[in-house]
Amino acid sequence: MNKRFLILGSAGQIGTHLTDYLIERDYQVDTFDIEDSIDQDLRIQNNEILDCKIENSDFVFFLAFDVGGSRYLNKYQHTYEFIDNNMKIMTNTFQILKKYNKPFLFTSTQMSNMVHSPYGLLKLMGEKMTLSLDGLFVKLWNVYGVERDMEKSHVITDFILKAQTTNIIDMISDGSELRQFLYANDCCDCLLTLSNLYSELSRDEEYHISSFEWNSIMEIAEIVSSKINSSKIIAANSKDLVQKDMKNEPNTYILKYWQPQTSIEEGIQKIIEEMK
Repeated sequence: MNKRFLILGSAGQIGTHLTDYLIERDYQVDTFDIEDSIDQDLRIQNNEILDCKIENSDFVFFLAFDVGGSRYLNKYQHTYEFIDNNMKIMTNTFQILKKYNKPFLFTSTQMSNMVHSPYGLLKLMGEKMTLSLDGLFVKLWNVYGVERDMEKSHVITDFILKAQTTNIIDMISDGSELRQFLYANDCCDCLLTLSNLYSELSRDEEYHISSFEWNSIMEIAEIVSSKINSSKIIAANSKDLVQKDMKNEPNTYILKYWQPQTSIEEGIQKIIEEMK
């Protein structure tokens, strides 16, 4: 019998793709997200529904977090509510994972070493809590795919929507910052691979899920423009306010187990077709 997976944050950007990905492969999938029901709020202490779902699962993907793209982080990450929301999400969830000693994977970020960012610091705390329970955490590098909540949208879907609706891609920076982007289905493939290898994987290694290819934000805008009506690109004068030009290099250890398959051009084209 296939594992029963529980996806916390199943209505989020990655959660929706992972849910579909696993169901298409005939896995048993249970979901949990506040977008589906107010009772599925990870901030609620002693949540009996969450307790029951974790108890009855074989493996938990802990994707849930109050987060969004650069616009969202610029606006909210320094607020009390943002910090409080994520502290409650982690405290309550880790407590139940500990109670049932469930195998789980926590999704962190390549920004977790960026101490100027409350988001990065919160994810770093999640990494430490994960290791204290012998769980597995991964560092995600700008995963992109079709999104439901455009308030929290990330740069690629944001640019595509602007190009489709206005033929203008107005940017919040000058576009010089470099990023590594990973197509959502490639990310899902990696998460499933790691869950199947869970007991074999060293907790002393870092698992970075990335394309391992650099692109500037301006290059992303140019790719989108070339595919949608030669949309006009308007760059801002400001620099990157989220990472503040800090640049990590991804750890390549994960390539022993998994390889990304989708180029940035292919991924953007797939999203454009889905967003028509």
